[in-house]
Amino acid sequence: MKKTISGIRGIFGDDLNLKDIIKFTNNFSSLIKSQKCVVGRDTRPSGKIIQETISAVLMKNGIDVFDLGMVPTPVVFRESRKYGAGIVISSSHNPVEWNGMKFILEGRGINEKELPKIINQQEILKSKIGKIKKIESTYVEDARKIIGNVENSPKVVIDNGGGAAKDFAVNLLKNIGCNVKIINEELLGCSRGPDPTSDELKELSNITNNNSIGFAFDLDGDRLVVVSKGKKQTPDVTLGLGVARSLELGYKKFVLSLDTSVSIEKFIKEKGGTVVRSKVGEANVIEDMIKNNAQAGGEGSSAGFILPEFNHCREGILTSGLISSMLENSKFSEILNYMESYFQIRKKVEVDSKYHDKIIENIKKEFTKKYSEIDTRDGIKAIIDENTWILIRKSNTEDIIRVSGESNDKEKCEMIINNSTEMVKEYYDKIK
Repeated sequence: MKKTISGIRGIFGDDLNLKDIIKFTNNFSSLIKSQKCVVGRDTRPSGKIIQETISAVLMKNGIDVFDLGMVPTPVVFRESRKYGAGIVISSSHNPVEWNGMKFILEGRGINEKELPKIINQQEILKSKIGKIKKIESTYVEDARKIIGNVENSPKVVIDNGGGAAKDFAVNLLKNIGCNVKIINEELLGCSRGPDPTSDELKELSNITNNNSIGFAFDLDGDRLVVVSKGKKQTPDVTLGLGVARSLELGYKKFVLSLDTSVSIEKFIKEKGGTVVRSKVGEANVIEDMIKNNAQAGGEGSSAGFILPEFNHCREGILTSGLISSMLENSKFSEILNYMESYFQIRKKVEVDSKYHDKIIENIKKEFTKKYSEIDTRDGIKAIIDENTWILIRKSNTEDIIRVSGESNDKEKCEMIINNSTEMVKEYYDKIK
């Protein structure tokens, strides 16, 4: 089982069971000041029994439950702003046999101070039994107000991946004026895996052409990958397109994670915007957004575009609408080509977690000698030149060290990644 500020995740019936669900829900109840909580789930088979259990625990603790049923994660975040709290039943991009819980307070995911209060036993003040009510979301109408109408009915293909985004993505894109086709509507018989960022998306690539664009979602609809001209774009390109549209709408203040493409930062600054860099991770990006009163941003590794005025979470569905509204713009190909001219590589090295800090410390010493610009907020990041960087950081949940890098020269990027990966392995062999 993984316990992070991103939520609780595990294989249901193995390292995550209903006893765990009851415990975490009970503890979360102590943080809900409004005594109201929105609950929604993705399409995983275990979702319904988990949702029923969560609802029962919340009501036992005197909390009114507002049941959204099967909906994407961004919808739960959006509605939680009205009610004060929310729980998403999902394991995001993990395999179908997994499930989990994402906790929302005042429209944002929990922070590092709140996580221990959910994991550790909390005292619950007994009160009246809560009520349950089914509700409908105004998500599509709210998103349309931001996006506006799209001209010339651009052709859009949605690869739903058997997830919860189906109805919301289709309705939104049709409502703004797109000509929409959908594949992989249901989980049964789906031609791809749950994570569009790691899947080849062959079916979607084969049916998109010069006259259409493809959007692939994960199971809970917060991750998005773009397929353009039959080519699957990198997560950073997907994020970059969302950023480009937000600049057109007048947003100027951005927060990007440390591992997000330098091309996006350059593009923002060329358009008169400002960029603050945050630690990697959706929660860290959002925390810095709130702190800096930022208007937009995200993290490249998950293609996660975030628009705080609308939602404090990755916004796959809204982003698909924002990108669609640019398709008839003559500058779209220019923006896409610019983002595509940079190459990102992300690798994992298996390393026992007890050696993580020592390895990072050794690499830090070596990088400090070698490179003039170093960032140590999240692992060690070295700026090699204006177009090239390398980031080495530990995982907080797995026995791995992550190696990420970028350059506008593909061979240079590959060389730096390979050298850095070998460096991690060598230090591991020395100290273990």
